[in-house]
Amino acid sequence: MEENCVVKVGIVGGTGYTGVELLRMLVNHPEAEVVVITSRAEEGLRVDALYPSLRGHLNIRFSHPNLDVLAQCDVVFFATPHNVAMNLMPQLLELGTRVVDLSADFRIRDHKLWSKWYGEPHACPELLSRAVYGLPEVNRAAIRDAQLVACPGCYPTSVQLGLLPLLENNLVDEQRLIANATSGVSGAGRQAKIDNLFAEVSDSFKAYGIPGHRHLPEIEQGLGDIAGREVSVTFAPHLVPMVRGMHSTLYAELTDSAVTLEEIQSLYEQRFEDEPFVDVLPAGSHPQTRSVRGANHCRLAIHRPQDRDTLVVLSVIDNLVKGASGQAIQNMNIMLGLDENAGLTTVAVMP
Repeated sequence: MEENCVVKVGIVGGTGYTGVELLRMLVNHPEAEVVVITSRAEEGLRVDALYPSLRGHLNIRFSHPNLDVLAQCDVVFFATPHNVAMNLMPQLLELGTRVVDLSADFRIRDHKLWSKWYGEPHACPELLSRAVYGLPEVNRAAIRDAQLVACPGCYPTSVQLGLLPLLENNLVDEQRLIANATSGVSGAGRQAKIDNLFAEVSDSFKAYGIPGHRHLPEIEQGLGDIAGREVSVTFAPHLVPMVRGMHSTLYAELTDSAVTLEEIQSLYEQRFEDEPFVDVLPAGSHPQTRSVRGANHCRLAIHRPQDRDTLVVLSVIDNLVKGASGQAIQNMNIMLGLDENAGLTTVAVMP
């Protein structure tokens, strides 16, 4: 982008949690301006009437999706449920629009596998090969030139970043990976669901999706790309009674007992030393979700209990930021040649 040129941003589906999180960060982005935000249900309503936190920061109204208007934007975010983006994507790409899709529509390359997990045919399987998977720590070079970026899911982000150095260096058995992960309630979205009511989730803790969760094929695809071969993951997601935050406890079996924890710690530190949003904590640390609340960071800690061959990696992110909207803005910055940190320097909220 030319210096001092304001990036015009459009958002499709701005009424959910990822939509308002995009707005929260974009209104403080030094080089971006939200010029259009769409919602069929809320058309004509001022955005700050729905989200009073934005009063004094944003002075636009929700509008009906219009491809010609969206095509005038430098980048368009889709903060929609699955099945929405893929129905508009062919026309938008034909108009030359650059897109960051926060939904799952373009994350899985195999359209048959996508259909198996999402229960319907993919609307434009011919575009799947054009989508770049938006995990910057792995695909930064491809993201720069991408027209369509598929922003990773929250669970896949925390799991892939946690296991990345181990698989890149062939240190663990890629067929015996376990991801035991926990998410706050906002990960389920803003829809009215009985299971998400306060009386249902408060003072309780539960696993769900154990027979199969939609993020599993994305996790295995991403880890397979990192390892250069197929991987097998046992994925156990859980729901914890807090609004936001994600903690993944990852288990991997070392293939070489002679490798020391100190060597692995050093490997992690070297791999992520130039990554602005991945923080490898000192040896022996136990990262907390509150240390990343509202911030675009993943914090990692590596353990080797009793000096046995099972490594335990602890990975925490904010599911709405590094797990969704913050990572989407990080992708936008890379795509448009902006400072990758722009709009993303918020310090985590404590307490």
